[in-house]
Amino acid sequence: MATINDNYLKLKAGYLFPEIARRVNAFAQANPEAKIIRLGIGDVTEPLPEACRKAMIKAIEEMGDRATFKGYGPEQGYPWLREAIAKYDFQARGCQIDADEIFISDGSKCDTGNILDIFGDNNAIAVTDPVYPVYVDTNVMAGHTGEANEKGEYEGLVYLPINAENNFTAKIPSQKVDLIYLCFPNNPTGATATKEHLKAWVGYARANGSIIFFDAAYEAFITNPDLPHSIYEIEGAKECAIEFRSFSKNAGFTGTRCALTVVPKTLTAKAADGSDVELWKLWNRRQSTKFNGVSYIVQRGAEAVYSEEGQAQVKALVSFYLENAKIICDRLTEAGLKVYGGVNAPYVWVKTPNGLSSWDFFDKLLHTCHVVGTPGSGFGAAGEGYFRISAFNSRENVEEAMKRIAEKFRV
Repeated sequence: MATINDNYLKLKAGYLFPEIARRVNAFAQANPEAKIIRLGIGDVTEPLPEACRKAMIKAIEEMGDRATFKGYGPEQGYPWLREAIAKYDFQARGCQIDADEIFISDGSKCDTGNILDIFGDNNAIAVTDPVYPVYVDTNVMAGHTGEANEKGEYEGLVYLPINAENNFTAKIPSQKVDLIYLCFPNNPTGATATKEHLKAWVGYARANGSIIFFDAAYEAFITNPDLPHSIYEIEGAKECAIEFRSFSKNAGFTGTRCALTVVPKTLTAKAADGSDVELWKLWNRRQSTKFNGVSYIVQRGAEAVYSEEGQAQVKALVSFYLENAKIICDRLTEAGLKVYGGVNAPYVWVKTPNGLSSWDFFDKLLHTCHVVGTPGSGFGAAGEGYFRISAFNSRENVEEAMKRIAEKFRV
């Protein structure tokens, strides 16, 4: 008889967002008249930038002509998109990243899990707490952890608490770890990292032979000129870091799917025999074997992000969501709630009022305000007592949701 991957049985009852969907659907069925406003999952709501739409339409027309039709593209991504990314996202910021060190994919969520394919099973792995659940769950699925304890912490992972006391930036661990997940601007807390903080991490990683998985999916929301957008702005990072980025939140590609992973050719890790192996070669082989690339049409849309029109439209889109975040912060603060983030990030991290647990606040918010957010405890034990609210929605919905919350939960 066929057997299963028993590591899946270690996973908690449900991935955070499906559990949210289950509760919301049950409430909606029981209360069909309720006008539910969803500020939970970080899905965008505003249309794709016009420059991207036009580029995709043109690409579709090309697919209708034998002379310009495209079949299988390069698994790594078309050179013209990789070159635009290298020029505008990295080289313009002084990061010496070459186009062939960039791999185009269908999502940074996918890549942060798939990257584990090229690493061994005996690495010590550090994650922040709270944390984007995909980092933890993919390691559980890969067999890199033991069972979860009563707080949901998995044996074998090193948890780095982030909280108001440390400004939601993880303290460098005292023990040696091999793989480190960092996300800035942070999901879920909305915190950002200074160059000094990232320098400390790069120094630690180089001293210990560690690899940093740097998730920069929300870098476009950084408006403070003193904050780094890429870990490669830090000297030495090309020797210790892999960076993940996405077109999902800056250009609205959540339903279109396009992202990228940077694997510098200077990056190495140890084989079982102690020799150094270039990670670029392994990731290139992995992608060539397991991935067929992002569609030509979508990549043309992503390329348009770097046009003059695209840059202006993406900037306006990001500014729109940041204004939503400001409204959320301002209204909740006026109501007496304690909030964090929401300045250089599209997420607001809220301290639950009146000692409510994260899930109790979720249920209360849903049932009394008809507003959906994300329970902090779903991101890890240290997220208990907090709640994430997303700025990804229409202005009308954000204003209305904040009005409802302020009326019911004014402290």
